[in-house]
Amino acid sequence: MSDAIGRDALAGDVSLDERRLEAALRPRTLEEFVGQNALRDNLRVFIAAARARGEPVDHHLFCGPPGLGKTALAHVLAREMEATLRATSGPVLERPSDLAALLSNLDAGDVLFVDEIHRLHPAVEEILYPAMEDFHLDVVIGQGPAARSIRLDLPRFTLVGATTRAGLLTAPLRDRFGYVARLDYYPPEDLVEILRRSAGRLGVVVDDAAAGEVARRSRGTPRIALRLLRRVRDFAQVAANERGHGALAHVTHELARFALARLEVDEVGFDRLDRAFLRILLEKFDGGPVGVETLAAALGEDRGTLEDLVEPFLLQSGYLDRTPRGRVATPRAFAHFGIAPPAAGQRRLF
Repeated sequence: MSDAIGRDALAGDVSLDERRLEAALRPRTLEEFVGQNALRDNLRVFIAAARARGEPVDHHLFCGPPGLGKTALAHVLAREMEATLRATSGPVLERPSDLAALLSNLDAGDVLFVDEIHRLHPAVEEILYPAMEDFHLDVVIGQGPAARSIRLDLPRFTLVGATTRAGLLTAPLRDRFGYVARLDYYPPEDLVEILRRSAGRLGVVVDDAAAGEVARRSRGTPRIALRLLRRVRDFAQVAANERGHGALAHVTHELARFALARLEVDEVGFDRLDRAFLRILLEKFDGGPVGVETLAAALGEDRGTLEDLVEPFLLQSGYLDRTPRGRVATPRAFAHFGIAPPAAGQRRLF
């Protein structure tokens, strides 16, 4: 199995069919949504209160690493409010007119979902402020001395923003959200429940031990768990075909371990890039501290890939620290690879 496939199974680009299947596996209601219990309970209250008042729910901002359910929650919120969801992303809205056209076509109660909202252009963001607060647009018509500003009233709508980089949001934008929530990584038991529910939709039987194995290697991320499940299902389907026509695809613990080994996903969920990141940090830079730009150059990867896809899990699981001087491997990272840490005071600066 190639390195590319191993990375794809965890966090890489996927085909259109895979994205459609991923969307089909998303929860449709809060009742179906597994995990993030405090957030889910709060949403249930906010939705019930808004519906009782007969008005849209307040603007929501969901923060957290990729794959934890921010997009799914936006869809759930719209369905629970019996509203239409209109989705876009920060990089797509290049000019104020792009956002103005989108906002002016909203109907009362619509949910506007903006993914990667931290990547909005400042000029576009300025248009968003009065739309969120007072539900109006200030539009400039004409140019030069003849230019004039007119105000367009908007129907009351709900803006749902999602970001993986909450620190890049401006304070004025963040403060205009009525509820800001951070999604955390999922414990294995929640991922097992997600895998069980999804297996039925995929038409595959998954043993409890197999579901636990996939969950433990999914980096606490439902999107990764579901991608691994789909790849493990492929191995199970081939095995079923070999047994004869009509045989049921059945994922056993043994088959799950075999498939995950072929996908190069190890016991703690590390893939090729995670292992390469830590090995370079440990072996070439004595565990750090070392700057992320240096690590990116040594790996031949983009800095954003490391910061968005690799480092959050390593930080959360205790294999990496971020310090003012750079990235530092923890004792747990040294122990994982069986490498002796440098003696006290012998770490080099890079």
